Amino acid sequence: MKTTATNPSPQKVTGRFAPSPTGRMHLGNIFTAVISWLSVRKAGGKWILRIEDLDPQRSRQEYARQIEDDLAWLGLTWDEGGVDNLGPNGSYSQSQRGEIYARYLETLKETGLTYPCYCTRADIMSTQAPHQTDGRIIYQGTCRPAGFPTGKRTTDPTDRHATRLYVPDEEISFNDRVFGPQSYNLTRECGDFVLQRADGAWAYQLAVVVDDALMGVTEIVRGSDLLLSAAQQLYLYRLLGFTPPVYAHLPLICNERMQRLSKRDLSMSMEELRRNHTPQQLLGLIAHLANLTPTPTPLTLDELTTLFTWSAIPTQQSIIFNFKNLL
Repeated sequence: MKTTATNPSPQKVTGRFAPSPTGRMHLGNIFTAVISWLSVRKAGGKWILRIEDLDPQRSRQEYARQIEDDLAWLGLTWDEGGVDNLGPNGSYSQSQRGEIYARYLETLKETGLTYPCYCTRADIMSTQAPHQTDGRIIYQGTCRPAGFPTGKRTTDPTDRHATRLYVPDEEISFNDRVFGPQSYNLTRECGDFVLQRADGAWAYQLAVVVDDALMGVTEIVRGSDLLLSAAQQLYLYRLLGFTPPVYAHLPLICNERMQRLSKRDLSMSMEELRRNHTPQQLLGLIAHLANLTPTPTPLTLDELTTLFTWSAIPTQQSIIFNFKNLL
């Protein structure tokens, strides 16, 4: 069976930027934030800042506050959200939203499609070779109960376990604003995925769907490495009865060695970029990377908003750029 996501009915555009406070932002993070902000402002919509601090070991409050400061330095104002703010649906920090996720987990359990999973990471890694394209391991259903298609093991559900969601052998299709028509088979390319970890931490897929739906997000702008996640999330949207958003996945910014930027790339961190460049210079660079200008000429946000169009955004998976020649 094939499922196709449709765009939400016309309404005010609501976008969001949802960084993880696990270190200082880098140019790739800012690229996503600026494009998301431009799209919303061009449409006269609302922009939300949400803090995705689900990882208790790596997330830090000081990083979250630094994110706010970096965005403000660039002039990227948000209409809702931030570290200390509360909205009609509670905190904008995911670490404070556990009770909300628990309610929707119970809703999913009532579908009969969830089950306890006792597999360790080592168990899962040993089940098959990495996916040929990106190293993903597809979960093999080891812990599915007997009533599920390929269940092999049952254990007392009172034991420490993760909660996993069964996925059908089905295509999830959607039209990405940048990359066009996309289609992923949940069984072959994803496998049953975790909703809550054994240590109680909430999984990204559940948290992001619940938050985006409750916060009225109609447009999600993020990196192309999350294209597969869109299929998983659209499946959750359907099960929970939510209206799905429009997705726009951006090319990843990579260095000349074809390595995507990370928070370990200190030369591209906001600390270094702010030390050596003005906001207008960074905005000009982002405009150039987004194919909005032929050269990285300094720009104001107003000028960049006037120039912005989705049709200019490059459609390749990565943008390779030799930053040493520019910055």
